[in-house]
Amino acid sequence: MSVRLFDLRAIGSHAATIWVGQLAVMAFAITDTLVAGRYAPEALAALSVGTAIYISIYVGLQGFVQALLPIWAQLHGAGKALRLGYSVRQSLYVTAVCAVLGMAVLLQGGMLMRLVGVPPALQPVVSDYLAIQALTLPLALLARVFNTFSQSIGRPQWVTGLQAGGLLLKIPLSIWFTFGGLGVPAMGLAGCALATLLAHVVLLVLMALLLHRDGSYRPYHVWQRPERPDLAELGSFLRLGVPSSLAIWVEVTAFTMMSLLVAPMGTTAAAAQQVASNMAAVLFMWPLSLAIATSARVSYWRGAREPRHAILALRSGLLVAACSAALAASLLMLLRAPLAQIYVQQAAVAGLAASLLLLVALYHLADAMQVMALFLLRCYHVVTAPTVIYTLLLWGLGIGVGYLLAYGRLPIGGILAGPQAFWGMSALAMGLVATVFLVLLRRVVRAELAD
Repeated sequence: MSVRLFDLRAIGSHAATIWVGQLAVMAFAITDTLVAGRYAPEALAALSVGTAIYISIYVGLQGFVQALLPIWAQLHGAGKALRLGYSVRQSLYVTAVCAVLGMAVLLQGGMLMRLVGVPPALQPVVSDYLAIQALTLPLALLARVFNTFSQSIGRPQWVTGLQAGGLLLKIPLSIWFTFGGLGVPAMGLAGCALATLLAHVVLLVLMALLLHRDGSYRPYHVWQRPERPDLAELGSFLRLGVPSSLAIWVEVTAFTMMSLLVAPMGTTAAAAQQVASNMAAVLFMWPLSLAIATSARVSYWRGAREPRHAILALRSGLLVAACSAALAASLLMLLRAPLAQIYVQQAAVAGLAASLLLLVALYHLADAMQVMALFLLRCYHVVTAPTVIYTLLLWGLGIGVGYLLAYGRLPIGGILAGPQAFWGMSALAMGLVATVFLVLLRRVVRAELAD
């Protein structure tokens, strides 16, 4: 079967809308990177560590909420609006538990930093940053519930608009609080975190108003008093959400662990690592948007009991992902030096960052295809195998072997050393993950057709 133009357009439009919103969210991190880099190299190094810890916690937890997208999209495809609203309200219970657990871990950031050997000079700054981010976490998770619900019903427009508006508020606040002025003392890196907190407060208020007043949300009756916990419903969330959350957590910690393990190499290495990881995250936003849009479309068709249409939508998404990833990686290879200089002015940091961006380009090629396959496997409720694959390859090969090479613990360490070792081995590991996921997805699709 070939791709279907109708699904290709629907996925492309949906993904483009999500992508704009994702870029706005990513611009939160870019803003912090640029502001901290202009404030002081030490602030940028501290941001690298603080972001690594926060993202490791947040993304794993929000992955639980995002994993509910196939459930809600299938209910939408089946025309069960009231049932979908009920399911969204039930998700608030697991979201609350996730928020409490995440805040508890973030407030223990000092222990994590000591475990991985973060320089003592950076630890107080990072601790202040994480304390404010702990307050932001529950707001960010509630926003993720709204976003996932909107995406499941094919209404990402409000999500994107709110995310863009939040960015317009975040940028001036970050500059103001970090450098001080108008009676506000210079807060350094903590100012960036405070700006993020205030932006999320405003976003959550606006989301609540939309759920209450916008006509597109009224058929689902989301805005009413939540029912008592439904153990059967919560059980379905756990069966899909926990393995999915673990898989995302393993993937993200394999990514963020690089920043923590690079930190002991010095300020120059940590700052260059922040540039490289930030660029990788920016590039990741498009395949992630495609994965969300494609999985929503595939789940919709499965809920409508049209498995062949679902497979056509799946193939459309994979085609777009492969072409766009190749283009993005090629451009990054060509423009890596000027891109590094945009982030930082110090020649040593920019030079090291440019060398890392070459490896980031290879990493992105594999990363784009694996996230597409991961989300599509989730549509068919295949969630346990990806966690095992991630753990063996990303932690074992990417971080484990990367660490041994980076710190000269292997005799072939001369080939890759320092931060380059982590990116090189992570790119190799991610390529193997993508290959295994695509093979597994092919088997799932064939089994669906056979039924």
